[in-house]
Amino acid sequence: MSGARVDISSAPSPHSRSNRAARVLWGLVQATLFRLSPRPFHRWRVLLLRAFGARVSWRARPYPRCRVWAPWNLEMADFATLADDVDCYCVERICIGAHTTVSQYSYLCGATHDFEKSKRPLVPLPIVIADQCWIAADVFVGPGTSIGQGTVVGARSSVFSDLPAWSVCVGSPAKAIRARTISDSPSGDAGGAV
Repeated sequence: MSGARVDISSAPSPHSRSNRAARVLWGLVQATLFRLSPRPFHRWRVLLLRAFGARVSWRARPYPRCRVWAPWNLEMADFATLADDVDCYCVERICIGAHTTVSQYSYLCGATHDFEKSKRPLVPLPIVIADQCWIAADVFVGPGTSIGQGTVVGARSSVFSDLPAWSVCVGSPAKAIRARTISDSPSGDAGGAV
């Protein structure tokens, strides 16, 4: 399209001054009191997240090297886990269900930009990861997506649309490849690996 021009030189911040100030304060707390805490001190990190408005169960497990952008948009149920080196960009609400694990190096991206506008305005969209899910290592979860209960997303997959419950999903974009079944047999079978 001739004559079209992208110009972000004068694009205003979509965030209020109070939002930016709160994120600066949280950044200081996260870099010190949160990150330097011993790994087993989950309740201490929950306390810090709650102090900044997160709705996090006392039994949640945020690890010290996970990064949370705006804790006031984070929800974690019982035994929900954010592993070390997870990046939780919660511009909009990110909800992690009970007994769900988000493994190391995964990125939960709660916003995108409208690339059809010249100033590419920010478009915050929520992410919902239901109970009993496993988001394996280095998974990208895109804005506005929901992952159904009990679903496993394989390592290095990318989630750009909703995923069904009780499925094993892999790829970029992630697609269901089979049903997930739970079989706790005493035979020592290791089960499926992703």
